[in-house]
Amino acid sequence: MSEAAARVQEWIKQIQQYRPVEWDRLPEIYLYMDQVLTYMNKQLEPLARTEDTNLLTSSMINNYVKDGVLPRPEQKKYSREHLAMLTVICMLKPVLAIPDIDMLLKGLLEDNSSANMYERFCSAQSTALQDVCKRVESALPEGEAGLSRLAIELSIEADARRTTVERILSELDAAKKKKEDGNAE
Repeated sequence: MSEAAARVQEWIKQIQQYRPVEWDRLPEIYLYMDQVLTYMNKQLEPLARTEDTNLLTSSMINNYVKDGVLPRPEQKKYSREHLAMLTVICMLKPVLAIPDIDMLLKGLLEDNSSANMYERFCSAQSTALQDVCKRVESALPEGEAGLSRLAIELSIEADARRTTVERILSELDAAKKKKEDGNAE
């Protein structure tokens, strides 16, 4: 097995064990920014491209608050709800634009509590990761050629899914605006 395939195999073992922190296990106490960053980057570390990549910075959090994607902290302290929302944002950000994530989250939170939305998100994410792990494991015996083939397949699938999500969100947004315009008359 090549060195690259061995490292991918080791990473897959980590991902198979990875689960986003359950709602009830998110910190109940309020955290300051530096504590949020330490906590979140540790939780998201297995999902980073490399070990030294931070998926969240203070500038990012400040921008999410400024843009209304994340609620304002209370006296510079962040709650369990903030941590759950940041987890979702960090996991969706590589795929969707922040305005799309904002629209998606607001739509989901209209019909669900933060806890319910977060638990459903984590369940879907865990299922998706397990499915991908199985595909990687089946490609590993083919070595680097198999991993390269799988990488292109996963890239194509990711693009197709992103395109579909963007179309769904555009149609939902158009329907919402049409409904609002109808109510304004």
